Amino acid sequence: MDIAAIALQVNSLKSFFNQGQTRALSWRRQQLLQLKKMTEDHEDDIAKALEQDLGKCRQEAWTAEIGYLLSEINHSLRHLNKWSKRRRVSTPMVAQPGSSFLLPEPKGVALIIGAWNYPFQLLLAPLVAAIAAGNCAVLKPSELAVNVSALLAKLVPDYLDQHAFVLIEGGVEQTTEVLKQPFDHVFYTGGESVGKIVMRAAAEHLTPVTLELGGKSPCIVDQNTNLKVTARRIVWSKWMNAGQTCVAPDYVIVSKDFSQPLIDAIKQELTAFYGKDSATNGDYGRIINDRHHARLIGYLQGQNIIHGGQADSDTRYLAPTLVLNPDLHSALMQEEIFGPILPIITLDKIEDSIALVNQRAKPLALYLYTNDKDLTERVLHQTSAGSVCINDGMIFMTNPKLPFGGVGNSGMGSYHGQFGFDTFSHLKAVMKRPFIFDVNLRYPPFNRFKLSVLKKLL
Repeated sequence: MDIAAIALQVNSLKSFFNQGQTRALSWRRQQLLQLKKMTEDHEDDIAKALEQDLGKCRQEAWTAEIGYLLSEINHSLRHLNKWSKRRRVSTPMVAQPGSSFLLPEPKGVALIIGAWNYPFQLLLAPLVAAIAAGNCAVLKPSELAVNVSALLAKLVPDYLDQHAFVLIEGGVEQTTEVLKQPFDHVFYTGGESVGKIVMRAAAEHLTPVTLELGGKSPCIVDQNTNLKVTARRIVWSKWMNAGQTCVAPDYVIVSKDFSQPLIDAIKQELTAFYGKDSATNGDYGRIINDRHHARLIGYLQGQNIIHGGQADSDTRYLAPTLVLNPDLHSALMQEEIFGPILPIITLDKIEDSIALVNQRAKPLALYLYTNDKDLTERVLHQTSAGSVCINDGMIFMTNPKLPFGGVGNSGMGSYHGQFGFDTFSHLKAVMKRPFIFDVNLRYPPFNRFKLSVLKKLL
């Protein structure tokens, strides 16, 4: 889109929002149904674009993107009436007779900036919440996922109300111009460095932001676990999308005496998933572009690679790779990996993992594999993370009744299900009182009796 047209587009959306059409639940349902129809009508096109951009196989495309979005839409349609109703709260004695309630109202025009690793659902799942709450929106897909971006630029205007939604393609120049505009909410999914840029831009207009960032999500493995199932679930959650997942386990912590059995089990499951040569396996993805491929190769320099490490820059292939005990100050352990490399850190005692996790920035997710109830409680109460999943990986993302969001450096705000609806809503506080029983305790002239009564009521 031409830079000069961006401000005009945003102003047009604001004018349409002010007409009030988006507040009607019938309009919201229609737009959600249209988004669902778009997804179902073009499932093959979406899967093809995801394969072109990231080498995603059809099942991964369905599980983590297409089917995931449809589930989010269906959940919102089922609960829209309930979410949008006024929410009654109690009224204190001093304000009786009266009633109090929260009235959800749309914020206005939202900006949603998507990410390249799940370029379809990470752009449109927040849109589901924005639509359900009754907002207009500007969509900015990632320019790195060129095929998905181009496909959505074609489909969105054909299915959604063009007065309420606009998709803007482009790179840094377009994103910079979009961020100059005054929005009512900004929702960004991506990395920490760009997240800071987004937050600074939003601050110029005092715009609230939701930042879904990332970080180094730890995976603690206790020897009191089911080894085979643990290894299988780690491999599934780490190497889906070739490791390019914000909630993928970023590194494993295990006791020294249990490390070799775990490593052997992970290797066995990698072979079971992707064969002896994952380069020829259609279920294994590719790195998004040459720059990120080179970044990942750089992380491996000087490391103790105990499995994998093979790479092909022409096809952006990097094998599932295990690194044993990397330097904690190396780039591999300082930066979010966002690729198919799994460091394994060994400690004398698994209880020491809590201190190691707490020495680092708060992660988006934390994983713990154990049957030890005491260890589970210690990890839950002595660490901080956006989400915690015990004895599995990433599966918590399938529950729309759990909020998804970070804490500290891993982000702020949350969405999914009603949490997304509330993110894009203003819960307006309302109190209503009748004119009868207008007791004069609060009015001057004041005296000791009035003060003593008010002390008891307030």
